[in-house]
Amino acid sequence: SLAQPREGSKLALVIAMLSNEAGASLKSLAEMAGWLPHTTRATLTGLRKRGFLIERVKHHDLGSVYRIAGGPKTPVAA
Repeated sequence: SLAQPREGSKLALVIAMLSNEAGASLKSLAEMAGWLPHTTRATLTGLRKRGFLIERVKHHDLGSVYRIAGGPKTPVAA
């Protein structure tokens, strides 16, 4: 099962931003959390390892925008 972060934690806020239909840029995530870019990228990697499907979309003004594509990955029955 997917471990949910503590409510109000930076990780919970990152997940909330990524859950938005519009997604979030690396810069906006880093600014919100007060993290450096490499810390923010490592957090995205950690979320992927926890089972979140995070997609990167190219945005013409913002560069790369990240968002959670769906719920946690679940095995598909054959």
